[in-house]
Amino acid sequence: MEHTDPTDISLEVAASTFAALGSEQRLSVLRCLVRAGHEGLSIGELGKRTGVTGSTLTHHMKILAQAGLVTQEKQGRSIICAAIAYDAVRDLSTFLLRECCADVAKKCKEHDHG
Repeated sequence: MEHTDPTDISLEVAASTFAALGSEQRLSVLRCLVRAGHEGLSIGELGKRTGVTGSTLTHHMKILAQAGLVTQEKQGRSIICAAIAYDAVRDLSTFLLRECCADVAKKCKEHDHG
């Protein structure tokens, strides 16, 4: 999922990306990779940190990669996984919040999200 303007996200793209995040284990995997930064983690270390291992982790990584949220790169004998879509995740948040309080006559002051 590649976007430069969060207002360009279609409902279909947003739904597809949210669907990829619609599993506690996938969300845990993505959060772990975000915490690891751009260098990422080996598939083994990712499994240890999240408690998701083997074919289950492979399955979840495939779904996250198809959504454009993570990458997997072979480095020697290791597979390095990394979160790549920091802007896309931020854009999803903007997609949800950009019309906040749009139907309210009085401007919302309880929260500020840009």
